[in-house]
Amino acid sequence: MDDLLSEKEQIDKMRAWWSDYGLYVVGGIVLGAAILFGINYYQTQKVNAEIAASALYDDLTEYVTGGDLEAAETTAAELDSDYGNSSYAAQSKLAMARLYMDKNRDQDAAEALNELLEMNGFEHIQHVARVRLAKVLLYQGKPEDVLTLLEGKENEAFAARYAEELGDAYVALGRYDEARTSYQEALGEAQPTIDQGLVQLKLMDLPDEGGSE
Repeated sequence: MDDLLSEKEQIDKMRAWWSDYGLYVVGGIVLGAAILFGINYYQTQKVNAEIAASALYDDLTEYVTGGDLEAAETTAAELDSDYGNSSYAAQSKLAMARLYMDKNRDQDAAEALNELLEMNGFEHIQHVARVRLAKVLLYQGKPEDVLTLLEGKENEAFAARYAEELGDAYVALGRYDEARTSYQEALGEAQPTIDQGLVQLKLMDLPDEGGSE
């Protein structure tokens, strides 16, 4: 009898508890399901966006390779507007800079690379862009801008490439001692990432210390 009363009391307590807190439990379950659905939906949308951006980038590379500037610009603009914070949009600016240089539109190339440098979260690609922009600036006869772009920038993987571009800028400015230091720094990397033979020739072609040929 005591066991039956005890069981009845437990049931009554459970009913009372459910009456007080049942809605919170149901609400928690519904909220948890909604959060899980939201996460799954977000992940699906993210994957779909990556696929779409990848397809556009593939189209862009074909246009760049084929020299189709109009189609490339249209596709790059679509990537920028619809997937502007994706790695594909960042890489598209490198591709467009290459195409612009092929079309002798060096200022457009510089602008595309500067846009990439202003993006957030693409550090490695931006190091590539910085080296290419330095080459464009040298082509435009703007060695001082190269110094502004590269001086003080430190990255182990790109140190030699930065040093070579700085060396070229110093040569253009007639600052041969600094050019020599930069070329020597470029040649000092353990695993070459530059054409060391070419840099060695640049170094040998510098005027002697003191400025005499």
